[in-house]
This record gives sequence, structure tokens and C-alpha cells, in this order.
Amino acid sequence: PANRRFHAQTVACPKCGPRAYLTSSDGEPIECEDPIRETGKIVSEGHIVAIKGYGGFHVAASTLLDEPLKKLRRVKHRRQKPFAIMARDLETVKTFAEVNQWEAEMLASYTRPIVLLNKSDEYYLSDLIAPGLHNVGVMLPYTGMHYMLFDEVPDPAFVMTSANPPNQPIVKDEREAFKKLSGIVDYFLLHNRRIAHRCDDSVIRLHDGKLVFIRRSRGYAPEPVMLKYKAKRSALGLGGEKNNTACLIVGNKAFMSQHIGDVENIETLKFLESASERLIHLTNSRVEVVACDLHPKFATTMLAERFSEENGWQMIQIQHHYAHVAALIAEHGADEIIGVCCDGYGYGIDGGAWGGEIILGSVNPLEFKRLGHLQEQPLLGGDMATRYPLRMAAGILYGHTDMEDWLMENSGHLPHGEREVQVILSQLKKKNIKMKTTSCGRVLDAASAILGVCYERTYEGEPAMKLESTAIGGRNVLEIEPKIRGSILETTNLITLVFEERYKFSRRDLAFSVHAYLAKGLAQLAIEKAQENGVKAIGFTGGVACNQIIAREMRKIVESHGLSFLVHEAVPPGDGGISLGQAFVASLTS
Repeated sequence: PANRRFHAQTVACPKCGPRAYLTSSDGEPIECEDPIRETGKIVSEGHIVAIKGYGGFHVAASTLLDEPLKKLRRVKHRRQKPFAIMARDLETVKTFAEVNQWEAEMLASYTRPIVLLNKSDEYYLSDLIAPGLHNVGVMLPYTGMHYMLFDEVPDPAFVMTSANPPNQPIVKDEREAFKKLSGIVDYFLLHNRRIAHRCDDSVIRLHDGKLVFIRRSRGYAPEPVMLKYKAKRSALGLGGEKNNTACLIVGNKAFMSQHIGDVENIETLKFLESASERLIHLTNSRVEVVACDLHPKFATTMLAERFSEENGWQMIQIQHHYAHVAALIAEHGADEIIGVCCDGYGYGIDGGAWGGEIILGSVNPLEFKRLGHLQEQPLLGGDMATRYPLRMAAGILYGHTDMEDWLMENSGHLPHGEREVQVILSQLKKKNIKMKTTSCGRVLDAASAILGVCYERTYEGEPAMKLESTAIGGRNVLEIEPKIRGSILETTNLITLVFEERYKFSRRDLAFSVHAYLAKGLAQLAIEKAQENGVKAIGFTGGVACNQIIAREMRKIVESHGLSFLVHEAVPPGDGGISLGQAFVASLTS
């Protein structure tokens, strides 16, 4: 046993190899001959089980029964957010989802990611798995334990969602699991191997055969992204505030951590810190500069300040959307691009709430410049407007159409009902709304509320994601030409027309028309700026770049003008990729 060759993970000796065992929710051992296959039966019967894997715990439930899913949503405070599922095999997946050649290859690949698949016409799983969405996240078994779960049950798939409280890292230790999950699950399936490092499942979708990461983690991290440009200095990027990763650039390699998550609490921030230190240790690097977001109050900004003070590293702050565009440049080795960066929020260099930007990015010289953006719209109530899209819709529509009765009719979708509507209208009449935003995400939110698709954001991107699902198979019935004034794409005209025509056309066609307008307008504005600056490539980045319709429509327009269209294929277009952009800029700064 003292010899280093004694232990090998590939050896599973019946006596001293890994051992699985089943317990009750309070940790009492349950005697059974085959705990893994017994767990499969228990889940099939409608119980919820926490299953210890090799990167953390999953919570498993039936995909055919509604009751366990209702309970799981209730106890996890996860009202609408979709659950990932694990199917027994590829042929079974095809019974409830559409699977093309590329998706089948990704599902069966050694990385075993969760792949977002369109639900088929024969979809028969519970509607509570991915409510209001046209797709469902599916993965195949990637450990022996997973395969054995399906051996003695008829179920096509099980819900297999990461076991973590909201905004906290995935649970990996048994003591922590019993503390945090005993009130959620009925049983625990455990094994006697220690999980060294927590790691969530990766999530991808495919746009016309091109890989798009929603989350880059298990199976991919910390495999390096190879860069064209060699770093002048070793640099660490800490990301923003949501869906974080860390990135360490050494030479021409960018090592990205597994998915960290939202660093709004101390547990996740500690996870980011330990993941950063692990990357440094694994690569035996001497970091010289640490990069973070421009926002002064982000937890990652404070962590960067501490790293800088404790280690003597230079600290560089990089604007959120510049970092997105820099990540695209780094990934493709481009010299310069016009970046279309669309998301929900990023702290602008003017202190404003950006989110629909046209940005010139170049390496020689290393420079980023805002050239255009979406029209500024009132952010009525600040963060409240991001949670309740009716507020965004009211702010955009007020003064352009008669919307007061409509808003009052929908007052039940606001926390304080008619009283809140009266306050909103009073604020709009006084015209003293100081907070404004250029966010593309907020425009999609407003359209989602007007069309009755989603009235409350219960998870990141929900109104926009459900609007995309609604638009699938639609057509552009509005056919309005984008209105560009100077370097600004107007959006009031779009939202007003959607509101006025909401009973004339189908919800699906209007939802598609919103996507078509934004895609065409942003593409035209980007092409105009590319021609003015002699740039041959246009890139699309930010969380909205995960939207299949907008990305596809933009590609058609850009390529029809003889320009290259670049999208992310190695890192997420959302905030999970900005640590790469931060580290890239910092690594090239003298």
C-alpha cells in the first residue's frame, strides 16, 4: 500500500475497490444486494435521489412522473429553470427529441456534454422538465454507475440535475450533501471515493453544425485554448459576476477553469479563488498581471484587488463588452474585428448599462472602441426591470402608443399589482427615469412580456429564451426596415409595432419578426462600421449569441456582403468566456 503503484483508478478490486451504498435521507444505511440498480428502481417509482458522481452530486428524478418534479422545483426554488436529463442510450433519445448527425456525434463523444436538442413532435416526457422551451438538455451515461441505473427499469431517461442550492457551487462532499440536500431528496446513492475537484457538466448546442458552448466544464476544462498571439506576460482573468470561469494565459495557451457560477456569495467566490490557484499550480506559472471587470462593486473586482496586493501583481480592469470581443479575437487569432456584442448587462465606460454594442477591436495596436449601439431605453426600477419585463415594455411604449389600460390589465403579473402600475405610470409621466440601458436582452424581454410569453424572469435569460422557443418556425410578418440614426439602431419602433399588431398576427410570427429586425439591424450597423474602418471580419458575441435565430440571420446578411462572420466555438459566448478576453488583453499589455 505504501508503493505509489499500488493504487490505480482503472482497477476495481471486489475487496478494496470502489464501493457503492444506499442510505436514507438522514444517512441511515439501507441494506440491499445491488444499491446502484436499486437506485434506478427507486427513481423510476417516483422518489428523488442524490447520486454521488465523480465531479459532484446529481439529483435524480423520473422524467415521466410530474409529482417528483413538482416537489423538486418547490424545494429547490427552481420554478421554471429547465432540468438536464440523462437518457439510457442514443436510440432512446431519438424517441423524444430531434437528433441530427452532429448532435449524435457530440452526445456519443468521450466528453459526454449535455446537448440542447429540439423536442420532437412525439415528445412524451414531462412538460415540467423544460417548461415553455422548444428544446431539452440531454446527456448520455458517462460512468459505469450511470449505465447500471437503467439496467432494470423501463424509463427512457432520468432527470439528472446538478445538486447545489441557488447561486452556490455543486455539492461534492458527503457531509455537505447531507446538510444541504437531506430536505430535498429521499435517498442518497454514495461511493467511498473522494471527489478531489467539483466540476459541473458541460452544456452545448449546435448552430448548423457549429459547436456553441453554453457552459464549458467537465470533459473540456482545463484543456487549453491555443492562441495565435504569444503572451508578453502570464495573466489571470477572473471573469465578471455571472456564470464565471477563471482563465490563465501562459505563452500561447489559455487554460480555462471549469464552470464556477455566479460569484454573488462567499462559497462561489472561494471556489473561484481555489480554481484560479489550482490553474497556477497545475501550469507551474508565475502570474504577473490579474484582470477583472470594470464594475467597481463586483466581487471579482475586490478579489483581483486582493490578489494584486498579496502577490504584487499588476491589476487591470477591462470593460465587460470589450472583454467579450477580445475573447473572440483570441479564439480566432484575428488581427481586428467589428464585434457585435449583445447580452443583458455590462458596466459601460460611461457608467451606463450597456448590452447591445458595436465594438472595434484590434491587436496591433491593442485597442477597443465603441462605434455604435442599440437605442437607450428606460430601465424602470433598475434591477426590478430585469426581473419583471412588463416594466421594460412600459418604459419603451410610454408616449408612443396607448398602453395604460393594457398595463393595468396585466397588473397581476407584478408583485404589487395595480398599486405598482400606478407608481410606474407616475414615474413615466414625470420623465425622471435616470437609469437607461442599451441592452439587447432587455428588448427581447419587453417583446416577451408584450406577447404574453414570459412575465417574470426566474432564471438567467428566461424571457429571451422562451421568446426564441416561441419564434421557432415563424416568419417575418412585420418586415420593417431597421431604423438606424447615426450609429444607433432604434428599437422603440419595433416594440411599439409589436404591441399594436399583437392581435393581428400570430405570437410565433411576431416573435420571429423581433429576432429578424434585431439581426438585420445589428448586421447592417456592423457592416457599415466595417466598411468605414476597412475591417474584413464581423464577430457576434455575448449571451445573445447563443440565440440560434439571431446568429443564423446575421450570418446570412454578413456573408452576403463578402465579410467573414466569426462566432465562438471554443469558449462560451456568454459570461463564461469573458475571463479569456480579460486575460488575453492583460497578457498583451506591456
